[in-house]
Amino acid sequence: MNENAFQFAWFQQSAAGFDPLPLAQSLWRDDQMHGVAVSGLLARALEHAVADLGRTGLVPARYHVDLFRPARMITTTASTRIVREGPRLVLVDAVVEQEDEVVARAGATFLAPSANAAGEIWSAPGERPVPPPDDLLPAPGEHHVPMFASAAGWSDNFADHQNAGQHQTWQTAIPIVAGEECTPFQAVASIADATSMVTNWGAHGVEHINTDIDLALCRLPDSSRLGLRATDHVASDGIAVGTAEVFDGSGTLGTATVTSLANTRRTVDLSAGVEPRGAV
Repeated sequence: MNENAFQFAWFQQSAAGFDPLPLAQSLWRDDQMHGVAVSGLLARALEHAVADLGRTGLVPARYHVDLFRPARMITTTASTRIVREGPRLVLVDAVVEQEDEVVARAGATFLAPSANAAGEIWSAPGERPVPPPDDLLPAPGEHHVPMFASAAGWSDNFADHQNAGQHQTWQTAIPIVAGEECTPFQAVASIADATSMVTNWGAHGVEHINTDIDLALCRLPDSSRLGLRATDHVASDGIAVGTAEVFDGSGTLGTATVTSLANTRRTVDLSAGVEPRGAV
């Protein structure tokens, strides 16, 4: 593996923990880490904790993250605690710390899959989202700049999508730790932070910063290639709630929600076509 490929990740593992790589830098501030990297590290820790129990067949059906302190671009650690283990579920908590201070926490419920119930149940009408056309994408497994669609069609030109249209994105997840493959759960947990982009990106840029991530899944993604499509955005007195549909090449697999605060003093303006490093 060449040096450039080795650096294509959010973190480099070291004896002290996990050192953020340049891709983990946020657009809000140069010394701040973005939520994609933080969420990915939390998901990795949770997944490892469940694997250590020998429960690798469970589905991470609920995943919640609180992003209550800006994570800085310094050495970071992650730890977990098993809250409850039963025949059909495992509940796990995780925290991310920097300099002995907790900067983010997560909780996840892993459920045992079984057969679907037979009775018919209502689901939302309308067309489900689908990935961009194949001719716009590199071959599976190749990484690419996140694609967006909005009032404009699918493209990786961010300036095209600074508008008030319904946003969606299609991304290939970046490995959480250099030298490791990104698992489907790590992929969807990290990309879920982009819910803030598809729900909070409007005509003046991204004017809200999310304080959390809520992810609910009925199954694991079919790969590390995933999409999010905004389904709603409501706001009052500077507090916004955005919801997105999570989908992959096989269809819809869940929903993601973020609660955000207005942050107009540090708006991320993408009208000039600035290319994000990974997320805000």
